[in-house]
Amino acid sequence: MKPALMLLVIFLGTLAVSAVVGAVYQAIGTWRDRRRFPLPGHLVRVNERRMHILVTGEGTPTVVFESGMGASCLSWTLVQPQVARFSRAVSYDRAGHGWSDPPHGPRTARQIAQELHTLLDATGVPGPYVLVGHSFGGYVNRVFVHLYPNEVVGMVLVDSVHPAEWENPTPEQVRMIEVGLRYSWIAAWLARLGFVRFCLARLARGSPRLGWAAASAFGVGAASAVQRIAGEIRKLPAPILPIVRALWSQPKNFMSLGQHVAALPLSAAQAAAVSSLGDLPLVVLSGDHHAALYADWQHDLAELSSCGRHVVASDSGHWIHLDHPELVASAIREVVTATRGN
Repeated sequence: MKPALMLLVIFLGTLAVSAVVGAVYQAIGTWRDRRRFPLPGHLVRVNERRMHILVTGEGTPTVVFESGMGASCLSWTLVQPQVARFSRAVSYDRAGHGWSDPPHGPRTARQIAQELHTLLDATGVPGPYVLVGHSFGGYVNRVFVHLYPNEVVGMVLVDSVHPAEWENPTPEQVRMIEVGLRYSWIAAWLARLGFVRFCLARLARGSPRLGWAAASAFGVGAASAVQRIAGEIRKLPAPILPIVRALWSQPKNFMSLGQHVAALPLSAAQAAAVSSLGDLPLVVLSGDHHAALYADWQHDLAELSSCGRHVVASDSGHWIHLDHPELVASAIREVVTATRGN
């Protein structure tokens, strides 16, 4: 056998063995995660798949939390217990994230809003509802109000994305969507082979070099995004961090994230079609680390309702519910109190 051919055979053989070992490592890790981290709520069947929902507290209206893109119900860990002291509070995992099964349909704001309504109905969680949405969750909230106007009595937007940001994407934004979609698919395959799990484990053990090197392989932008998100996640309570790592070791999260990204312009258009919230009690929270245009967009969101109010969270970035959970809980209490008064 020629040396070049022999090297190729050795390389392919090593690659195949590594893939098998990685897949076994992933399977064992997934099995252990299920035993170590039982779901905090319970699973409800929605459209032939299971979705995870966590219901706490008592009283009306029911406060429903909608997470940002890629986030699970764990992102509300610091806020939901506070809200549960004065009203029923509900968080859940969109299909493909957290403990929920992978999605079957498109990840548009409209599809997600319909699934949420079905989930609430199947769980037996009655309205009326106060919707709380972070980032992309603001799109879902607006569409939910449009679809079920008689069931929503208030809203809180937590640094919500404005439809103008993605409704008519620029060529650069189109490229960003294409790159994000491609990276999501690649990451899903790496997760299947245990590579994501291995990198996250190394990061948790204080060896960040491999994790950052892996992220940098996708480009400087990807590494920067991973580092920024990791910084936000570290604001969660320490016992939650291993659960987040376990959830993001699953391929389904990356697949669902890619589907969300691909449908982003359509979701923005669906949200933009809801041009008014009438006199719905509304509080819009935004961080103070944004450009002037973003601040203007947040003010514009508050004007969706004649009862809207815009509050800037001092010393806060995009994840206000992690930077200042008490501020988010206070805004929710304000809206809940207003609905009870009416």
